Amino acid sequence: MAEGVQEISARVAATAGAGVEECWMEVEGARMRYLRAGSGPALILLHGLLGYSFSWRFTMPALAPYATVYAPDLLGAGFSDRAFALDCSMRATAKRVVRFAEQLGLPSFDLLGTSHGGAVAMMAADEFLASGSRLKLNRLVLVAPVNPFSSHGKRLAPFLGTPLGAALFRLTFPRMPFLFAYWHRRMYGNRNHIPPGTLEGYMAPLAIPGLFEHGLKIVRTWTQDLAELETILPKLASLPTLLLWGSSDPAVYASSARPLAQFFPNSQTVIFPGIGHLPYEECSEEFNRALLEFLARTRVPA
Repeated sequence: MAEGVQEISARVAATAGAGVEECWMEVEGARMRYLRAGSGPALILLHGLLGYSFSWRFTMPALAPYATVYAPDLLGAGFSDRAFALDCSMRATAKRVVRFAEQLGLPSFDLLGTSHGGAVAMMAADEFLASGSRLKLNRLVLVAPVNPFSSHGKRLAPFLGTPLGAALFRLTFPRMPFLFAYWHRRMYGNRNHIPPGTLEGYMAPLAIPGLFEHGLKIVRTWTQDLAELETILPKLASLPTLLLWGSSDPAVYASSARPLAQFFPNSQTVIFPGIGHLPYEECSEEFNRALLEFLARTRVPA
């Protein structure tokens, strides 16, 4: 008997370990799935493009003794509703992160985002720091975040957002499963470091149609999103920030860490030698250690 979507979702949630709870919330009329674990100060984890809460299966158990961790599948991704009419620009996605935090009833929290989720985290930080916001963002953690200073992706992502690029993608990627595996392997600095079951975990949400179409909607506004992101960076200077990167990142070049860090005077940068785009998987122990040290060392503003 074939597994249903709910069974697959629950099974994948269990990979994050005991004490992780699978939860659901309605946002903009659609169901958003999220994982919750631990106790203590709140920390929200935002996944990257075509990722979902599965990305944090090694991070959540390490953080749970020190924080209440929330890992959403952003609308359109993971096991959340696909919501085909969704505005997938970075700004609109950031506003949904704000609503997520509001509906959780969090007075203050830390925010971590990786890759596209890192860019969304910076946009969300701009929303949280705006006058009149009821929520207090304490600290920001950016893991190889998409940013205006990395040359990689500035041509491919916008091309896939064009009608021609989207048509070519639809003709190839969804019909050739080996391409998913190929691009996933490329995200690692050392393919021998890919944890068992990783590819299967990332492919599990394909049980719900529309994941690739969601990705195409995201890249449709890529160029405009990066231009807007560059304009809001000076507004984030007050936030204690941790930048985490793999030196061999093939997706968002580690060379972009330095120009990005210039906008965060109260920041620390950690580069993991030989590691690719997913340090929270490829060197999870070192990643968790750097994250916990930052959270323990930095003082949360009163």
